[in-house]
Amino acid sequence: MLSRVADSLYWMSRYLERAEHTARLVNVNLNLTLDRAPADAARHWGRLLASLPDPPSWQIRATPDVVERATVDLANRESIAACVGAARENARQVREEISSEMWEEINRLYLAVQKRQPVDSEWTAGTHEFLSATINGVHQIQGVTDATMTHGEGWHYIELGRYLERASATAALLDVQFREAPPDAGGLPGVSEFVEWVGLLKSCCAFEAYCRHYTADVRPQRIAEFLVLNPEFPRSIHFAAARVQAALRAIAGLTGRTNGRSERLAGRLLASLDYGQIDEIMGELPSYLQGIVRQAALINSAVHQQYIAYPIDIGLA
Repeated sequence: MLSRVADSLYWMSRYLERAEHTARLVNVNLNLTLDRAPADAARHWGRLLASLPDPPSWQIRATPDVVERATVDLANRESIAACVGAARENARQVREEISSEMWEEINRLYLAVQKRQPVDSEWTAGTHEFLSATINGVHQIQGVTDATMTHGEGWHYIELGRYLERASATAALLDVQFREAPPDAGGLPGVSEFVEWVGLLKSCCAFEAYCRHYTADVRPQRIAEFLVLNPEFPRSIHFAAARVQAALRAIAGLTGRTNGRSERLAGRLLASLDYGQIDEIMGELPSYLQGIVRQAALINSAVHQQYIAYPIDIGLA
């Protein structure tokens, strides 16, 4: 596979995952405004923005401004509209590598996002519909991809991009939450803290899965264990790291470039999660999560060097 094709598939997947993640965070936080004091709004929105891959430099003036910047403002390259546009452009460049059904779903999502106009109110029915439609649109693209695309090298690059983005985004979100709202010594949150921890679970689509695993006893340490170390929940860091390693192994086997740096870094990350104990990492959880974000960035750089921008002599060999 040409390196430019691999790069486009990889980033198409990352941008779609990023758009879905941002839409979910904004949607959950808008719903939580009903249970929060107005004076706390700026702090909570600031926390959300700080968890994005490239936190914006602009200041928060009002909630409608945050919603506009995070959703439809093309000047913010992390906005939903910008991410979906970048994903579509990458898909267009490799149109011959993806299925017609995939292209139709990506194009449908792109057109729906482009129709969205800024609103003066922080919360309208249209805002909720837009965010929900974005989330569902990305899910449909991912489902169509798995159902209609050959599970070869290109598909593995899509898997790699999706789960590397997910691992990094989840770790960054947890880092901000546990750094700015650490659990108290007793481990049992108060009413306002309870709302925030439930919001964190919902931001990761994990509330129902958490309740099935631990019942409705919401404790910060259990939340951290579930979202970091659980190997079965699709949005946990452990699950994402395992899929990243599996994708890299498959790509290495198909290209004949085994034992590369990206594989070793992914294996190291997965091993730390395989043998991690929540009692050991809880005391230094923010730094532990920041380490995961850094490792994800190193894996991204290693993938670029190994499969995208490799020297010509390696390609000829």
